[in-house]
Amino acid sequence: MDRYMPISRFIDPKNDFAFKQVFGTEKNKDILIRFINDILEYQGQDQVTEVTFLQPNQTPEIAVYRQSIVDVLCKDREGTQFVVEMQVSKHKGFEKRAQFYAAKAYSQQIIKEDADHKKLAVYAKLTGVVFIAIADFTMFPEKKAWKSTHRILDTTTYEQDLKDFHFVFVELAKFNKPLKKLTTLEEKWAYFFKHAQYSTLEEIEKLVGGDVILKRAFEAIDQAGWTETELRSYDAILKRDMDNLAVEEQKLEDAKRRLEDAERRGEIKGKVKGKAEGKAEGKAEGDNAARIAIAKNLLALELPIKKISSSTGLTTAQIEELQELS
Repeated sequence: MDRYMPISRFIDPKNDFAFKQVFGTEKNKDILIRFINDILEYQGQDQVTEVTFLQPNQTPEIAVYRQSIVDVLCKDREGTQFVVEMQVSKHKGFEKRAQFYAAKAYSQQIIKEDADHKKLAVYAKLTGVVFIAIADFTMFPEKKAWKSTHRILDTTTYEQDLKDFHFVFVELAKFNKPLKKLTTLEEKWAYFFKHAQYSTLEEIEKLVGGDVILKRAFEAIDQAGWTETELRSYDAILKRDMDNLAVEEQKLEDAKRRLEDAERRGEIKGKVKGKAEGKAEGKAEGDNAARIAIAKNLLALELPIKKISSSTGLTTAQIEELQELS
């Protein structure tokens, strides 16, 4: 039997299985450490030098919503925990889910024996949590930057008194810098996630230069080094993601068809009344009902309210009201 081979030489690092292979294994731990330092812009003594992988034990509560909940969970020598997640498709409340995972990782540092003693000293042992998300979609439509950092700040002085939570979101949909204009390591990582699967060897050489770790990252997604079992696991996740995308596209197509049908029903209703105003009233009634229906479907797909408004003709206030009722 011929060994299973994908069409492209390089595996897509955004694939859940591939992401874990590159960033969540002991053999590639140095790649993860470099990525964390680069994306957080850690330098000097702030740099992470070693990490220990942890089991993402918050999975059971919400495992029904996604097959892989936390892609990589680790901690450094000081105890700071890092949650690194790759999110391909947009889901409602993803930013809330990020906060939930960070809070779970934070609270689970206190073991049951400590909690039973109810000692205040237990809380002093808590260490910070850094949540890094690479999102293959737009999370914050109002923001132009492809990377955003979020911390808890005093709204008056902007001082950071509460330092234990740190969120970084990389929105690949906003990253459009060409290879020849990349200047920082952050940009190179963003390019890696967005374009590695379709890069040529010449492009990879330009991106990597003399950087050993970036070279190893590309070697880690070179399908020539993967076993048949690994490639089939990768393909299974890829098929799942394509199926999910097909479902979303079908929902949009069905919504558009319902809008067209409603418009036709409105015209028929108006003709039956035999009056011009009846036709206009019937068409408007059917059209409005259809626009509300399509707006609800688009809200379920988590499209921006402004985009839904421009697509349906409903006001943002009407759409926000529908969102509250859903």
